[in-house]
Amino acid sequence: MLYAMAADVVLILHAAFILFAVAGGLLLLRWRWLVWLHLPAAGWAALVVTAGWICPLTPIEQMLRGLAGQDGYDGSFIEHYLVMLIYPPGLTRPVQILLGVLVVVVNIAIYVGVWRQHRHASGTANHDH
Repeated sequence: MLYAMAADVVLILHAAFILFAVAGGLLLLRWRWLVWLHLPAAGWAALVVTAGWICPLTPIEQMLRGLAGQDGYDGSFIEHYLVMLIYPPGLTRPVQILLGVLVVVVNIAIYVGVWRQHRHASGTANHDH
């Protein structure tokens, strides 16, 4: 039971990491210091997806499931848990690359928005003095 719970914790952390990598830039609107966590997370996520690697959290989860007597799965976390939700059937390498590029483009757009907001706020503060 402990191994199954640990596998579930890894699963939740993995999902949270993916969500943070894709959309965590929005948190910069509130907490700018997160840039130092978000940039490496988004870069790592984009690299893993575009390179076709398997995230190290996947084998950890699979190992824990095996130790718990549960069936593991083939492939990556994304293939097993998320493909049916967010990827079209017949996932191909070009689609994977497109998704990795999409992570980068979405985050660039978010960062540009945050930068513009910061610049506007700084400009307004300077004119108030």
